[in-house]
Amino acid sequence: MTLTNDRYTYRITWSEEDGEYVGLCAEFPSLSWLALDPESALQGIRQVVADIVKDLQENAEYIPEPLAAKTYSGRFMVRVPPDLHRRLVIEAAEAGISLNRLAADKLSRSQP
Repeated sequence: MTLTNDRYTYRITWSEEDGEYVGLCAEFPSLSWLALDPESALQGIRQVVADIVKDLQENAEYIPEPLAAKTYSGRFMVRVPPDLHRRLVIEAAEAGISLNRLAADKLSRSQP
């Protein structure tokens, strides 16, 4: 299977420490690219990822699957302390909704 660097999840953020924009790729968390403008940061990280993917392919090494290509069930297990579990159950009961619905609502509100 041939992957292209276009299918990966990129993000550009400002680095106060470096005084530049940082290009990041979620599937390759150890990689980054610094640039003076966001467009160059994106171009740079995309090229770094393309080079890494090419190298991995040439060496028959594992290539991370793009997050966008994966399918998700919508289910995951979260462990919390018992006192938090109790408080959430009470909050859900008082709101007349399931604990699952309460958790999903709280998680959806935490998105940027």
